Amino acid sequence: MKKQAQFSCSYAQKLASIFASILLLFHEKSLAKHHQPCPISSCGKIKNITYPFRLKTDPNHCGDTRYELDCDENGASLTMFSGKYYVQHIDYKRFKISLSDAGAVEDTNCSFIPRYFLYDRSFNNVLFGEEDFGSEPFVLDPISPTRIAYFSCSNPINDPRYVNVDTSHCNIKGNSHVYAVLEPSLFEYSVEDIKVGCDFMVATLAKERSENTKEKVSYDEIRGMIIDGVEVSWLPVICESRCGKGTSCKVVDEKSGEVQCDKRFCHYAYQTTDKCELQHQIFGYTRAYLRGIFIGLGSRITFSTRQLDNPVGLEYFDGGIFIGRNVIPLFIAARIVFGVMLLLVLFIYKWRRRHVSMYDNIENFLLESNLNPIRYEYKEIKKMTGGLRLKLGQGGFGAVYKGKLRSGPDVAIKMLTKFSVNNGQDFINEVATIGRIHHVNVVRLVGYCVEGKKSALIYEFMPNGSLDKYIFPKEGIVPLSYEKIYEISLGIARGIAYLHQGCDMQILHFDIKPHNILLDEDFVPKVSDFGLAKLYPANDSIVPLTAARGTLGYMAPELFYKNIGGVSYKADVYSFGMLLMEMAGKRKNSNPNAEHSSQHYFPFWIYDQFKQEKDIDIMENVSEEGVTVAKKMFMVALWCIQLKPSDRPSMNKVVEMLEGKTESLELPPRPSFYPNESYKHHDEMNSDQTSWSDSSSIGQTSNNYSLDNDS
Repeated sequence: MKKQAQFSCSYAQKLASIFASILLLFHEKSLAKHHQPCPISSCGKIKNITYPFRLKTDPNHCGDTRYELDCDENGASLTMFSGKYYVQHIDYKRFKISLSDAGAVEDTNCSFIPRYFLYDRSFNNVLFGEEDFGSEPFVLDPISPTRIAYFSCSNPINDPRYVNVDTSHCNIKGNSHVYAVLEPSLFEYSVEDIKVGCDFMVATLAKERSENTKEKVSYDEIRGMIIDGVEVSWLPVICESRCGKGTSCKVVDEKSGEVQCDKRFCHYAYQTTDKCELQHQIFGYTRAYLRGIFIGLGSRITFSTRQLDNPVGLEYFDGGIFIGRNVIPLFIAARIVFGVMLLLVLFIYKWRRRHVSMYDNIENFLLESNLNPIRYEYKEIKKMTGGLRLKLGQGGFGAVYKGKLRSGPDVAIKMLTKFSVNNGQDFINEVATIGRIHHVNVVRLVGYCVEGKKSALIYEFMPNGSLDKYIFPKEGIVPLSYEKIYEISLGIARGIAYLHQGCDMQILHFDIKPHNILLDEDFVPKVSDFGLAKLYPANDSIVPLTAARGTLGYMAPELFYKNIGGVSYKADVYSFGMLLMEMAGKRKNSNPNAEHSSQHYFPFWIYDQFKQEKDIDIMENVSEEGVTVAKKMFMVALWCIQLKPSDRPSMNKVVEMLEGKTESLELPPRPSFYPNESYKHHDEMNSDQTSWSDSSSIGQTSNNYSLDNDS
């Protein structure tokens, strides 16, 4: 047994010795193999290929497999980002290699168009703060390369930045036009600069332009830049191998390739620093966080749907993007919704208070005023009108219906459906003015109604309607004689004069026009519609007015031009003059369709006839007395429509002029539209050019349109 044990032990020792000898022999061969010198490799114009580069045919221990080169008839090529790039030059002193797109090298018949997409974001760049910068074989200096983008456009582009590419030998579908666009710097070109009808094809990087970048570039130059290639660096890998991970280095001698190791550096946002203390880290992360917030918020504001890159390489940056893109917009949206709801509640509250206040104002006015008009209930209004059945017309603030009082007389009832627009001021104006007036030439207010939102004004009924249908006659309307028109004009003048000086308060109407003159059964005129009227002390010659009011074509010029005089009762004088001119001419004052410029504005034409002592031949089948009356009305109207208020007569003077003789009236200065206006007249105006036809009122876009009130 003892001999058998000794034999087993001896046998095991021999086996162990043999196994150790084999391992030692294998290790020595392996060391010999790794210490064998690498052969000098070359491929085309690239000579002396050394570490870290290697050819596929080189021994396995030569070079770095990440920098493995292929060799074909076009030269040495490198696979980068799944794309093939030909090596144009390797600078071992500066640790830089120039690479050209294989499409630009191989497809020479197709204008050297690149085959692969290559852009700044293709690289994990050490300049952008990648902590594991040594893991990538190449990095890119984002300042030096030129960016080139190719676009396929459906139509020719006229832009010096778009360089035409000859694609006649290319296999491109359709009749598209291909353009190359240079972007010399990172911020010179944006998506907004892409032309309509252009589609992006490919983008690549090329070497920096050596010429003046302001000069126009040709495609031959672009092609040369692409062939020369873009420079990328493998310096971070050298820094890691020579200085250790997490340490930067720099080339101190480009002749010898000597590098100097720096301190361990940290990456905070877009900067690399050797200050790695806690406060610097907090500052750097905060910057990255805030930058992410702003970028995320910007992408949300611009409705960008693309995936945002993280150039900082920090989770804090991603967190900032999430907050900027989702949390802050959600917070702002919630604030806006809450604010809108709050404003809506406030608006409803104010609206209710405003209307309650408006109704209180009207109620207080009616209680404090000793007025003759009778107050009716709304149910009485409906009974008077038979349920608002017979509608006489429609005004800007409601409809007018015909009704009948219990005592028998007919009335016109204006339902103010929109009186709340100006806090019930039109209602108060009507009641305050007409309620205190008793004159044969001013319409009489019989009564009123105000119940909450419902309000109405009750006037005496005028069976012959408004004056406009008689001075602008239509079919079925018997025209009035000049004698009757004269009587009506005199009655209107007396009514306005009473408003100005016949009451304890001065009442300015501000809306004298044919539509607001009503005629009773005997054609006695009544001034109506006091919705724009204003009450002022009788001794006020100039009255305050915050906004122009009235109907275009009848409004006094001082309502627009403050430098010709203040607003006063002379504004009503001007409106009456325009009305009187239309009554005498039985037509509108403006005729934009006239054949001759002298006929465009009726008052100017009338003045020229008087000035040249020509007959006014617009009146057919008119008696001599009617012609005389018409001339008097024309003359008075010309006085009333003088540009400056101080040149116009008062309404009492107008009444005197209308009651007096025509021969006693002097021709006033020529009226004008604007201050300092100069007129060009025809030297010769033949009598066959002096006809006049109906035209629409100046500035009127719809019937009886008013600036402050449609009536």
